[in-house]
Amino acid sequence: MAFVLGFSEIDRTQVAIVGGKGANLGELSRIDGVEVPDGFCVTTDAFARTVAGAMSLDDRLDELSRVEPGDRAAISALSAQLRRSVEELVVPAEVAEAILAAHARLGIDGAYAVRSSATAEDLPTASFAGQQDTFLNVMGSAAILEHVRRCWGSLFTERAVTYRLRNGFDQKKSQMGVVVQRMVFARAAGILMTADPVTSDRTVVSIDAGFGLGEALVSGLVNADVYQVRDDHIIGKAIATEKVAVEPVPTGGTQVSEIARERRNEPVLSDVEVLRLAQLGRRVEAHFGSPQDIEWCSDGDDFRIVQSRPITTLFPIPAAADGENHVYVSVGHQQMMTDAMKPLGISVWQLTSNAPMRDAGGRLFVDVTAMVSSPAKGAALAARLGKSDPLMGDALRAVLERGDFVRQVPEEDSGTPAAPFGIAPAPIETDPDIVTGLIAESEASLAAMKRDIGDLSGPALLDFIRSDIQEELRRVLFAPRGLQVIMAAMDATEWLNDRLREWLGEKSAADALTQSVPGNVTSEMGLALLEVADVIRPHPEVVAYLEQIGGDDFLIGLADYPGGDEARASIEDFLDTYGMRCTGEIDITRPRWSESPATLVPTILGNIKNFGPGAGRQRFEDGLRDAEQKGQQILRRLRALPDGEQKSVETEQMIERVRIFAGYREYPKYGMVSRYFVYKQTLLREAERLVESGVLRESDDIFYLGFDELHEVVRTQRADLELIDARKDAFRSYESLTAPRVLTSDGEALTGAYRREDLPVGALAGLAVSAGTIEGRARVISDIAQADLESGDILVTAYTDPSWTPLFVAIAGLVTEVGGLMTHGAVIAREYGLPAVVGVEHATERIRDGQRIRVNGTDGYVEILSQP
Repeated sequence: MAFVLGFSEIDRTQVAIVGGKGANLGELSRIDGVEVPDGFCVTTDAFARTVAGAMSLDDRLDELSRVEPGDRAAISALSAQLRRSVEELVVPAEVAEAILAAHARLGIDGAYAVRSSATAEDLPTASFAGQQDTFLNVMGSAAILEHVRRCWGSLFTERAVTYRLRNGFDQKKSQMGVVVQRMVFARAAGILMTADPVTSDRTVVSIDAGFGLGEALVSGLVNADVYQVRDDHIIGKAIATEKVAVEPVPTGGTQVSEIARERRNEPVLSDVEVLRLAQLGRRVEAHFGSPQDIEWCSDGDDFRIVQSRPITTLFPIPAAADGENHVYVSVGHQQMMTDAMKPLGISVWQLTSNAPMRDAGGRLFVDVTAMVSSPAKGAALAARLGKSDPLMGDALRAVLERGDFVRQVPEEDSGTPAAPFGIAPAPIETDPDIVTGLIAESEASLAAMKRDIGDLSGPALLDFIRSDIQEELRRVLFAPRGLQVIMAAMDATEWLNDRLREWLGEKSAADALTQSVPGNVTSEMGLALLEVADVIRPHPEVVAYLEQIGGDDFLIGLADYPGGDEARASIEDFLDTYGMRCTGEIDITRPRWSESPATLVPTILGNIKNFGPGAGRQRFEDGLRDAEQKGQQILRRLRALPDGEQKSVETEQMIERVRIFAGYREYPKYGMVSRYFVYKQTLLREAERLVESGVLRESDDIFYLGFDELHEVVRTQRADLELIDARKDAFRSYESLTAPRVLTSDGEALTGAYRREDLPVGALAGLAVSAGTIEGRARVISDIAQADLESGDILVTAYTDPSWTPLFVAIAGLVTEVGGLMTHGAVIAREYGLPAVVGVEHATERIRDGQRIRVNGTDGYVEILSQP
C-alpha cells in the first residue's frame, strides 16, 4: 500500500489512486516540451487509512445519500459536520512519515502548493473544477501535513457534495488524493482552453491571462486579458485594466497587492508568448486526445503547466468519416425534445426517420451539408427553417455567409432536400373523408401490428420490430396523402394570414379561426383529462387520497374510498387512449403515462381546483363559437370591399379548408408513439428474460444499447456490462448539456439571433405563434408532475410536446424556449385561443417564477412587468 507517489510514477490511468488532478499532472509530466513543477501525490490509500474506523463518517454519509440535491439546508449541515470530522482526525504515523519523507526529498525549505485531487474530479465527463480546496505558498513540514488534512476535509465542501448529488456520484465511493507541488512565483498566470468556451469552436485557442498568481482570476478579483488564436494567428485580443494581483508572502500564504499605475493597462503577454502558449495547449490537447482546460503560469523564463482537465461543457461533434466540413441542424428543436436521449431511443428514431441523421451528446442532428453545398439550396433551406424557427434559420445563415466552410458544388450535383425539408406535395381537394380515411388506415395498421407481434421473442422479435418500423410505420407516418393534408392546412393558414392582413389589416387572423378544429387528437386529450376531473370532483375522500399519494401504485388504493372505483375506471379509460404519451415521447425509453400514472395526478387535482363540471365540453364549444363568429365577422367585412364578394368566397373556402385539415397535424405522431409503446412493452419483456438468464442486471439496461446492439445481445445471450455502465455515465453527462440549433464539424454551436428593432425596451424577443396579448403570473415549470397552476397563470418552460397539453386548459398564455409555427405548443395554443410566444432564448432563466409578465402573441415578445 503506497501512501505517496512521485509524478514520474503516475499516469492518467491512476485516477482511483491519486485522484483526477494527480493523474493528469503525472500524465502531463510525461509530455516532451511541457514543463510541470515537480511534486508528489498523497494517495487515496493514505486518505482511506486515515478515515478508517471513523464510524460517524459512515453514518453521516448514509444520511447524505438520502438528501435531495435541492435541500441546501440539509446539505450545508451535513457537509460541515463531515468536513470538521475529517480535519480533526489524527494522521496515522506511517502516513505522516511517507508524506514528510517525500517533502524532504523535494526540499523542506521550499514553498509548495497543496491541492485537492478527488477521484471524481477532472474526469472526461465531469470536471468538478473548483469544488475542493487549493492552498498556495505552504512552507514547512507541519504546514504541509495540516494542509493535506484540510484538503481531505474539502472533499465535503457544500459545493462538492451538491455537485456529486446532482451528477449521480456515490458519496461513499468518492476518495481524495492530494497534490503537493513546488510553487511557481508567477509573473503571470491564467487559463488556456483549446476550444472557444463561448462558441465551442475547436479551431480556436482561448487564453485568459493576469498578473501574479492565478488565484486572482479564479476568485474573480481581476478581469483577465483575453487572447484568441487560430492556426498560429492571433485573431482576437482584449486587454483588461488590472489594478491588483495575488502574490506570495515571504512567510507563507498569499496577499492581494496593488499593481503600479503605469502597468495596469499593459498586456500581460506579448504576441510571441501568446503563440508559444497556444502551441503548448495544442501539444497537451494532442496528448490527451480531447479539448483541454489548462492552468498555466510563467515566472518570466518559460511557461509551466500546473493542471489540465477535459473541457466537459463542449457539445460533442457528430462523427464524420470523410474529413470534410459538415453542418448539422438539431432534430430536437423541431420535435420539441431537446433533452438527451438514451441510445435505444436514438437508434429507433433513426430507423423511423427518412432524414440523414447523426447523433452527438445524446441528441440527433440532420446532416444538411449536401444541401448547403449549393448556394441556392442552402439559402432556401435557411429560409424554410427560419420560417418556423427564426433562430435556427439565422444560425444556418451565419454559416452560409462564410462562403467557404462547406465546399461548393455545381447545382446539379448537390444533394436534394430530404424530409422534413422536401418539396411541397401536390394540392388536394377539401374533403373531410380524406382525414377520416388516413386515421382509419393508421388504426388498422396498428391493430394488425399488435396482432402480429403476439408472443414473439428472441431475434424474431427484433427482426419483426425492425421490419415494422422500416416498412409499415414509415409507410403510414410518411404517407404522401397525409403530407398533402398537413401542407394544405399550412398553406391555407398562410393564405388567410397574408390576405386578411392585406385586405383588412388583421394580424394572424387564422389563429382565431382555428380554435376548436375537429379531430385534433392532442387537444382532445387535454379536454378528456378535464372529464376525468369531473368524475373525481364529487368525491372528497378520493381527492384527499390523491393529494397524498407517493407512487404509481395509487390506482389500487382507490378502491378503499367512496367513488374510488369510478375514479379508477375514469383514469384507466384515459390511459387506454392516451397512456402511450409522455414528456419526450419520441424517445422510446421514456416512461409512459401508463407506466407512471402518478405523473398525471397534479394536473387532475389542478383541474378539480380550477374548473367546474363540464369545463372540457364548454371550452370546446366556446372556442367553436368564437371561431364561427370571427369567420362571419371577417366575411361581412370582406363583402364591403371592392370585389368583396369574390374575396369572401375565396376566404370562406380557405377557412373551410383549414378547419377540415388542421386537426390532422397532431395525428401522425400520435400513431407513431402508439406503435412505439407496443415495441417498448415487448422489448421490456425480452429484457426481463435476459435478466432472468443473468445476461443483464436490470431490464432498463437495454435502453443503453442501440437497436442493432440489442439484437446481438438477444442473439448471443451475451452483453458488455462495462459498455452499458459507460453509456450510463455518458448519458448523465449529456443531460447537463444544452443542444445547439446548428452545429458544425469544428464544434461551433450556433444559436442564432433575432434581427428585430420593433421591440419595447427590455422585451424578450420570440416568435409569435398564437395571437393575442395577456398579462398574468409566470409559472416557470420544468416537470409537468410538479405543476401547480391556477387559472390565469402563464406557463413558461423549455419546450412542450403533446404530454404538456393537459396543462394548457388551465393557463392563460404560453412562453417556451423552443418552438415554431407548426410545433405542438403553437398548434394547441391556437386551438385553445391562448396567446403564445415561442423560441424565447433562456426564457426559464430570464423569467422568474411568480413574476407578472405580458405575452404578446401577435407581435412575438414578452415583457416582464413586476417582480414576484
